[in-house]
Amino acid sequence: MYKNDRIIRRYSEAFKLKVLAEFSSGKYSKKQLAEIYGMRYNTINDWIKKYNRKELMNTIIMIETKDELGRLKVLEKEK
Repeated sequence: MYKNDRIIRRYSEAFKLKVLAEFSSGKYSKKQLAEIYGMRYNTINDWIKKYNRKELMNTIIMIETKDELGRLKVLEKEK
């Protein structure tokens, strides 16, 4: 075996934008798109960064009950 036996794939700009459009539509997750097109999950993250589509990156969403919100307000006042 040769040292450089791995396959290097080059994707067109149109293809990258198509994948990002499919992801932003919510039809597929990053993992599903990676499996469909035979690429690494991180490749999609790289494209998101390249095309400055930060709204597609993972975000943290906090879901809190009214009791938790009330407790947080009490704790903040104690500071």
